[in-house]
Amino acid sequence: MTEKEDKDLTERRFYKAEQEAGFAEKQADTIQTEHPAYRLAFRDTDFLLRDELRPIRFQLELLKPEMLLEEANIGSTLVMYGSARIPSPDRADALVAAAATDYQHKVAERLAAKAKYWEEARTLARLASQCAIVEKGMRQFVVCSGGGPSIMEAANRGAADVGAESLGLNIVLPHEQAPNPYVTPRLSFQFHYFALRKMHFLLRARAVAVFPGGFGTFDEFFELLTLIQTGKMKPIPILLYGREFWERVVNFEALAEEGVISPDDVNLFHWCETAEEGWGHIKKYYDLDCG
Repeated sequence: MTEKEDKDLTERRFYKAEQEAGFAEKQADTIQTEHPAYRLAFRDTDFLLRDELRPIRFQLELLKPEMLLEEANIGSTLVMYGSARIPSPDRADALVAAAATDYQHKVAERLAAKAKYWEEARTLARLASQCAIVEKGMRQFVVCSGGGPSIMEAANRGAADVGAESLGLNIVLPHEQAPNPYVTPRLSFQFHYFALRKMHFLLRARAVAVFPGGFGTFDEFFELLTLIQTGKMKPIPILLYGREFWERVVNFEALAEEGVISPDDVNLFHWCETAEEGWGHIKKYYDLDCG
């Protein structure tokens, strides 16, 4: 610190953590400094991974994406949920051809039949991204996916088609998992905790598009419905794609008839089949005049 800085009333009196870490690296090597106990706590990975530090890791996983998204001027998002197994239209035939058994062939044909939703997801992301809505200096309806393959990749690719940035909220899994190549690198995040990942999906969401999917999609979709149904979250447009699929795997009307949900709860989402229909519903809901 210079003499002038030393007399400046606005100059900070403590070094930044980054500077302190630099000082620590310059220390002489001794039997004490080489022991893990001597490491600065925030530079000690083994310490941070201890079970007792779980609350700190929760906080870090909440703060890091929040701070970086704020710095990137991400005001709101269009979140897109869906299967990691539905093929793109150009891969559908190959998926069916690779089936080795009757059961695999039947499943492959069902997945291939849903390839149209891959294209609708890409188009929906493109429609939202090309509007490039900015309010109060913050970008709105930035496309956000789980960062993985299939429907998620289609979403990020749709944004990339028009030169727009998009988010990918990936999750660490026991098997190999990597973000799809269309996620904007500075907006590509990796999570350890599913709970924090799902929280970040919805913190900035102003609309959610849900495509056919499995357990993960069900988890995300029904948590969203629960939050709105219980009043924990204000209503937003929920686009539910693939009515034939959803009504085959979930009997929403039966839930209402059994009395375990209200008849009005089936109106929390809007049935969709095309990207244009979905984006039109969002525009009408928010009175947007773009696209």
